Amino acid sequence: MKQDEDSDEALVRRAGAGDRTAAARLVERHTQMIYAACYRMLGSKPAAEDAAQETFLRLWRNAAKWKPQGAKFQTWLYRVAMNYCLDQLRKKKREAPEEAAPETADPADRQDQTVFAAERRFAIDAALEKLPERQRLAITLCHYQELSNIEAAEIMEISVDALESLLARGRRALKESLAPMREHLLGKMDDGGYAQIN
Repeated sequence: MKQDEDSDEALVRRAGAGDRTAAARLVERHTQMIYAACYRMLGSKPAAEDAAQETFLRLWRNAAKWKPQGAKFQTWLYRVAMNYCLDQLRKKKREAPEEAAPETADPADRQDQTVFAAERRFAIDAALEKLPERQRLAITLCHYQELSNIEAAEIMEISVDALESLLARGRRALKESLAPMREHLLGKMDDGGYAQIN
């Protein structure tokens, strides 16, 4: 019985009735995964923090109206977060259609493996950011959030076949975008040595 009282569904019902403790438990339980997904979509810590905060505000405002309707609470919460992220990306595109790419770090400044790993992450994140929104969303949900294709398709409200098509196109685009840096991303350093990849 205690387990049922602690389920997401029970907590959201209590949050909908005004129980702030239940709402706080939901926030605590889901903040990390929602923030991580928002960060992958938006590519910025402040934007991801804002998106996660807005997701939980929407949860609080809509908790009383939430009904399972066959979807898990986590699926619904992801959908809220990803819809918000997509809105922010569209808004950003309208406000600044031609934004200059950020400068890459000077290779001479590389001092250790941590910097190298950060550089790789930056390159991958930059390539991910160039993907069309729905491809980026599919890759974020399946690869970074490690959701199944069925769960990701449910969040995106598309068929599994459509999701797999988005994943295939997204992977192809990432591979093409990262191809010029392939050796470097795999760990080859300018001096001919290889970096230790953690």
